[in-house]
Amino acid sequence: MVANVLKRKLSLRIKRKRRIRAKISGTASCPRISIFKSNRTLYVQAIEDINATTLCASDGRKLGIKANKAGAVILAKDIASRLEKAGIKEAVFDRNGYLYHGVVAAFAEALRENGIKL
Repeated sequence: MVANVLKRKLSLRIKRKRRIRAKISGTASCPRISIFKSNRTLYVQAIEDINATTLCASDGRKLGIKANKAGAVILAKDIASRLEKAGIKEAVFDRNGYLYHGVVAAFAEALRENGIKL
């Protein structure tokens, strides 16, 4: 029973992810910022979809943060500084099928506060 519920939740997230990705794309001047969250940590990448390359990335394990709102703010500061070093001020936010709530919303708001236009 529990396995079926988990499979259904994952399949619904994958459907939302595909629906989102059909509408957004990242370029060199305006990359796609994709967030992934597990139960323990957060990961984020700035991706240029034209050449399928990662411009910069940040890993919550290396920063020693947890997957909560406070950790999302720290991760947003780190990726914002890396984007500014690369000369990027604007990006497209890919919530990766997650609801815009809690950790994901805190990350996006912290990015905006650190000077990245989403």
